[in-house]
Amino acid sequence: MARHHHVYVIELSPGVLRRVRFRRANPHHDPILPCVYVGSTGLQPEERLANHLAGIKACPFVKQFGLRLLPHLYEGYNPMSWREALTKEVELAELLRRQGFAVWQN
Repeated sequence: MARHHHVYVIELSPGVLRRVRFRRANPHHDPILPCVYVGSTGLQPEERLANHLAGIKACPFVKQFGLRLLPHLYEGYNPMSWREALTKEVELAELLRRQGFAVWQN
């Protein structure tokens, strides 16, 4: 089983909260914590962030509001298989949301 996939977390600027869809997905977020995007990829997280910002297979929220990777939130999980990464992406997004982060994950 190939273990070259990664989960990653990107900090989004607070301006993303002006987007109704994002705000509705995070009604109980803690305003002290950052807004984030959680994804999974077969690339290195740095390369995937660059692609998002360049509009390559990009989440619109990341393309417009992406700031930086937050490796302290995901490094311990990587690398993993494709299937593990898909599962961990959902689990990590749910965990961060329970902790009060405003999270987008698709």
